[in-house]
Amino acid sequence: MHSSARHVAEVLRSLDAAGEVRELPEAAPTAAAAAAQLGCEVGAIANSLIFNADGAPLLILTSGAHRVDTARIADQLTFASVRRADPDFVRSATGQVIGGVAPVGHPAPIRTLVDMWLDKYEVVWAAGGHQHTVFPTSYAELLRLTGGEPAEVAA
Repeated sequence: MHSSARHVAEVLRSLDAAGEVRELPEAAPTAAAAAAQLGCEVGAIANSLIFNADGAPLLILTSGAHRVDTARIADQLTFASVRRADPDFVRSATGQVIGGVAPVGHPAPIRTLVDMWLDKYEVVWAAGGHQHTVFPTSYAELLRLTGGEPAEVAA
């Protein structure tokens, strides 16, 4: 298992998460790729997306069925600008690479929003710190693990 995935697995254990990090046979850099390998709806995939919100990282855990409405988020949280972060910003904020960013295991806490749509699913799948890893969780557990805020994130 990749070192970043091992780190995420350790963090999940320390937080008493219900699920464990699992390796996938192929990389799953998108929600559709993960859903296809897991045999679940794309909406049950929790995409961990890092945004640059006025220079600070903002993690939005959104359903794979949604696109984040950055203007809505900026307005709700009173940021002048919320935009997708570049790969260097993502790695700096999370210690992980795009396509495998986990909701936990970052060098420092990141303000987190959790898409309320994910509450529709009994099991939600999140990235495990690398493109080949995921872990099962739930909406309630994502809120607990991340200290996240429930949010409507899509248009």
